[in-house]
Amino acid sequence: MSLTLYDYWRSSAAYRVRIALNLKGLAYDSVPVNLLRSEQKSAPYRARNPQGLVPFLASDKGGFSQSLAILEYLNEAYPNPPLLPSSLEARAHARAIAQHIACELHPLGNLRVRQYMERAHLAEAVRKQWVEHWLRDGLASLEAMVKRTSHDGRFCIGGAPGMADICLVPQLYSARRFLPELAAYPTLTAIDAHCTALPAFVAASPEKQKDAA
Repeated sequence: MSLTLYDYWRSSAAYRVRIALNLKGLAYDSVPVNLLRSEQKSAPYRARNPQGLVPFLASDKGGFSQSLAILEYLNEAYPNPPLLPSSLEARAHARAIAQHIACELHPLGNLRVRQYMERAHLAEAVRKQWVEHWLRDGLASLEAMVKRTSHDGRFCIGGAPGMADICLVPQLYSARRFLPELAAYPTLTAIDAHCTALPAFVAASPEKQKDAA
């Protein structure tokens, strides 16, 4: 099956999918979509993905949007190695961590959210304070969640990288753009340091992408 990922180098959602594809050992073509130039809003791209967002994964089986849905699809279409733990309870915890990141934390650094606040003429200091407040709040909750599920400080759950780690690493990459330091979240930063040294994560890192600015 041929796979094409419509991607943007600094999108944390696209970063998640790149990691998953690499962990699965799947070859794919990358098509950059420049968000700063609003290429995601173009008629040709919206004809492919009506949401006008990245990532979008195209295959001969169809096209798929929303990073968590793509991760679930890849996990079912290509079962090995698994991205979710074997037990029902652990899978629920992994999904909770992933959804906390994707739903609660990710939108705070989202380009279109920040652009809207700027168009609303909110002062830069107010925008910065707002983002920092909610990032710290969300990361504190995430630290407590992962501290309960991580057994050895290498991964969020279990002994191999999975969906939770795939979401964590891009989120901390994004958070570092807005927060001066992350020392208050030692469990998260320890897992991040371990995962970002793994080949699948290295190859997926934003700076390694062909459209990196």
